[in-house]
Amino acid sequence: MIEFRNVSKSFWTGTQRKVILEQANFKIELGRSMGILAPNGTGKTTIINMMAGLEQPDEGKIFRTSRISFPLGFMGGVVGSHSAGENARYIARIYGLDPDYVEAFCRYLAGLDEYFEMPISTYSAGMKTRFTFSLLLALDFDIYLIDEGMPGTSDVEFNRKAGNVLRERLKRSTVVIVSHSPNILEQYCSSAAVLRNGRLHMFDTLEKAKEMYNYDG
Repeated sequence: MIEFRNVSKSFWTGTQRKVILEQANFKIELGRSMGILAPNGTGKTTIINMMAGLEQPDEGKIFRTSRISFPLGFMGGVVGSHSAGENARYIARIYGLDPDYVEAFCRYLAGLDEYFEMPISTYSAGMKTRFTFSLLLALDFDIYLIDEGMPGTSDVEFNRKAGNVLRERLKRSTVVIVSHSPNILEQYCSSAAVLRNGRLHMFDTLEKAKEMYNYDG
């Protein structure tokens, strides 16, 4: 479970204060995957980072009672001068998992071939995304956090394999996706919220959230 209680967050842009959240109260329960719809530039990544504990609110409290993933695309803990294999084994030890399993899983899913043994600093943005998504799915979490604003991949085979693994994970886990596109949420979420002017409007169904999101532009 993730719960926001009276959470506020804003940034100073140099000319004005940009409000991300204002006195937000909501809860993400296990077993009910949720999406957050918001236009680009409104703070989707900030919200997902607060859920993960990577950013702190200005006011209010965030409570976590589950194993929560790092956001998809987050490279914290990954060393650029080390190979994907070395990083996979290192991260596995941090989480108390079998390094052999995590390395083999990432090697299969990422499909990097000989690049798997090369430093991550030499990877393209798409290759880094394939590795971090593979690493995310190799670890066992109750709640997976996905920010669609992270760099994507055009690799059709990877998208197919990763999508199949993610759908399998959702049989026993929960996903939170922040996106500007309702089409992305339709694949994984049964409920959704709309972020508008610092207010998070919660809906029991994705259809109701889409109505507000599309009506407001």
